[in-house]
Amino acid sequence: MKKGLMLVISGPTGCGKGTVLSELMNMSDEFVYSVSATTRAPREGEVNGVNYHFITKEEFERRIAADEMLEHAKFCDNYYGTPKKEAEEVLASGKNLILEIEVNGAMQIKKKFSDAVLIMLLPPDHKTQEKRLRGRGTETDEVIAKRLDTARFELSHLPEYDYAVVNEDGKITESALAIIDIVKAERFATKRNQDIQKNYFN
Repeated sequence: MKKGLMLVISGPTGCGKGTVLSELMNMSDEFVYSVSATTRAPREGEVNGVNYHFITKEEFERRIAADEMLEHAKFCDNYYGTPKKEAEEVLASGKNLILEIEVNGAMQIKKKFSDAVLIMLLPPDHKTQEKRLRGRGTETDEVIAKRLDTARFELSHLPEYDYAVVNEDGKITESALAIIDIVKAERFATKRNQDIQKNYFN
């Protein structure tokens, strides 16, 4: 049984990561969502252990020191990171692991795991991103401005990603199918099938 693929999904706030990934999980049982750990407070409706592992800053820093995180980053004054043990277990099972992480964490994964597949999910444009953020009605103008400014930094790293998927309004299913197509293509990549050449004449 081949190991699963490690899929890193990043994108500016408002790109629709949560909605697209939820659709993806409903469409296929080949994917397992990595539940990240964070020090931020839960939002309304979020469940500990399902949306995130909500832990204290002290506990998060202990895990960093103990090398128990695949990656970690600090965003808007809160830590986010991927627990190592859970990730390794999923990949060994043959399932594809989805890491929904910020750019800084993605670059850490890229350095450590050369076979990870990096996908950036994007809104159609900056105006659409702002419209989606304001439509939430959950954040102040100051926070929205900070998130929009952060998008410039995130987009500057787009060339370091393997794929870009634009999540158009009303096309959530199409965006999820694009990720499935990417996985199908990666399964046929020669770098993942070195055993064919080695075993061909045996």
